[in-house]
Amino acid sequence: MVEIVKYAATGRRKSAIARVNIIPGTGAIKINKRAFDDYFPAETDRMKVLAPLEITHNVDKFDIIAKVSGGGIAGQADAVKLGLSRALSLCDADMRTVLKKAKFLRRDARIKERQKPGQKGARKKFQWVKR
Repeated sequence: MVEIVKYAATGRRKSAIARVNIIPGTGAIKINKRAFDDYFPAETDRMKVLAPLEITHNVDKFDIIAKVSGGGIAGQADAVKLGLSRALSLCDADMRTVLKKAKFLRRDARIKERQKPGQKGARKKFQWVKR
């Protein structure tokens, strides 16, 4: 019996969370049980997700299965990118150095700032009236 090696990692961005599993295979990508091109229709989001594979020269060497929840499409793409980078770094130590140099293993900690009381938003105030 042949044992299938699976690497799993989690990526986060804004309020999006991605659980990414990579298996040695042909390069098939499924996100939330949907085709990659259907889930990320924008070319920029697809390029963002595939960047860790391209920089490590593994575009057609792994099958990727990701479950993403929360946030918007751009945040989800960044979450999948981080999860994929982490999974690749578990797979091979040489890939870790390449990914680290490209800053793909760094979590982007910027999140939405909360709305303050007595204001219109996080920073915007109501118009000040003198009289």
